[in-house]
Amino acid sequence: MDLPRHDLEVPRPDSFPFAMGTFDRIGALARAEFAHRHTFYEIDLVTGGRGSHVVDLDERPLRPPQLCLIAPGQVHRWRQLAPVQGHVILFTDDFLLAYPGDRAALHSLARRRPRRLDATGAGRIRALVASMESEYRRRDPGFTTVLQAYLHVLVVEIGRLQRERPAAGSDPVGAVVLRFQELVADEAFGEWAVAAYAARLGVSASTLNEAVRRALGWSPGQVIRHRRVLEAKRLLAATELSVAQVARRIGFADAAYFCRYFRREVGVTPGGFRDSRRGIHHDPGG
Repeated sequence: MDLPRHDLEVPRPDSFPFAMGTFDRIGALARAEFAHRHTFYEIDLVTGGRGSHVVDLDERPLRPPQLCLIAPGQVHRWRQLAPVQGHVILFTDDFLLAYPGDRAALHSLARRRPRRLDATGAGRIRALVASMESEYRRRDPGFTTVLQAYLHVLVVEIGRLQRERPAAGSDPVGAVVLRFQELVADEAFGEWAVAAYAARLGVSASTLNEAVRRALGWSPGQVIRHRRVLEAKRLLAATELSVAQVARRIGFADAAYFCRYFRREVGVTPGGFRDSRRGIHHDPGG
């Protein structure tokens, strides 16, 4: 039986791909003690509780105040001796469209063991999270871009607080997967075939497939397809390129095939997605 996979539950493809609140407000799934995967990112500011956080079989004792990060595909669960307390921030890749470099940073940070925050670090993170939650609750005009900016600052701050890097060569399989994720997130690489990634990483396609499936629960092809759709979303949301131009940018010679592909993966057409990002709504019956 496959591990449970949790989605960030939103009613429509164009819904707001972000949620936050206390562990109590988010609900029981935020403290789930059974192993499961996410299709979204989770950043937890843990301020109280005893026990441990298990991520990809690595058991990490809770030492509040501290930060816990979970990236899509990672398997995690809580092992609690006392209820965990603090704040939870949940978001999908779509929410990183404004700061695409944050995706690779989050995947890298999620693989590191968290450190207990000192008073200065905890103060900075608490202030950021409080500002984010206030903005999220008020939902004033422009709040989406403000939250995206706050999240970017939070990712940068976490990176500064978790400066240490894993020892080179200590986990060859993990290093291949991390480098694969970074390469997938790198717009400059611009390849969409698994064989191209394997060649760049200096491993066979079968080795890459086994490592990625073991670490993420997805095949390399699924990861690349997800990234390809994300790149299409970025171009549709942030540029004036035509749908045909977007299709060519991500390796589709046939715009009609791209439209069918995008609708199958996302649930709306490229034009519908672009309109939703710009606040244009259509009559479903029209």
